[in-house]
Amino acid sequence: MIIGVTGFYGSGKDTVISYLQQQGFFQISLSDVIRDELKERNMPISRENEMRTGNELREKYGSAILAYRALKKMDWDKNWAVNSIRNPVEVEVLKEKKDFILIFVDAPIKERFKRVKERQRTGDLRTFEDFKKAEEKELHGTGSSQQLLAVKAMAEIVIRNDTTLEALQKKVDKFLLDIKKWPRFKRPTWDEYFIEITHAVAQRATCDRGKSGSVIVKDKRLLTTGYVGSAVGMPHCDEVGHLMHTVTYDDGSVHKHCVRTTHAEQNAILQAAKYGISINGATVYCKMTPCAVCAKMIINAGISRVVCERVYHGGKESENLFQKAGIKLEYIKKELQQYANQ
Repeated sequence: MIIGVTGFYGSGKDTVISYLQQQGFFQISLSDVIRDELKERNMPISRENEMRTGNELREKYGSAILAYRALKKMDWDKNWAVNSIRNPVEVEVLKEKKDFILIFVDAPIKERFKRVKERQRTGDLRTFEDFKKAEEKELHGTGSSQQLLAVKAMAEIVIRNDTTLEALQKKVDKFLLDIKKWPRFKRPTWDEYFIEITHAVAQRATCDRGKSGSVIVKDKRLLTTGYVGSAVGMPHCDEVGHLMHTVTYDDGSVHKHCVRTTHAEQNAILQAAKYGISINGATVYCKMTPCAVCAKMIINAGISRVVCERVYHGGKESENLFQKAGIKLEYIKKELQQYANQ
């Protein structure tokens, strides 16, 4: 799990981060990325320098540069708490990780200024007016600059830190307990687990129309994988373009198909044949309903169950074949798969 922690200056972000560390989270700060840059430039570390340098990095390398650098440092077998998120694009990059959640820590401005004065950190602003002026720069930026109000609008949880430390910790405890009940943090079913693996396999696909991956499983054990791509040694769609055929079906519908590739399901079956792996009685997981050719291979290979993430627009014939052959066909989402030149 990755928990992003952001908020106004002096709101208690660092306190929340410290408490998450006590709960087993590892901490990483986007500000640390900026401070590393300041050290390389031999510049003093101050709030003003951090703001200016952060904006310079975003302008030069893109608004998401701090998030990308932070992600590179993370070990994915750990829980992380990410601090100092201040631009909406940084949030979008982090949200690409499906186990990411953003919380915003808030508190009244006078209380925040009081905390800043009490901690006496180098570079902190000394007057309330200076504090308000500096904060205003963080709230309403554009492009690659800091945009705290826009980031706050993207937060899934807002924690108000306006009383005691104990009250804040209780709010964090409740938050950690509640998110375990959220659908995306629940332990996946076996079907969801293997469908997710097909997504990783599909990253090797060389035809961007379907970008499909497939895995064959028996007794909850992964046997073979396959992704859509040209025959070995042949040019790929990504290199020379698609080889499109137009097909008119019995119902009068007309669809376009790329015929340059071997389908993901076929490659998974062929891998089993090549290495002598029995797939009789196995389950095949697919991005969408297999085509008719794949369906016939699935039947002849002895596969007994087909699980698809979505429905293929030209999959009616396959559905009929599976029904006649007594093969179970199941969908994770009973909705049509969309892709280019459909």
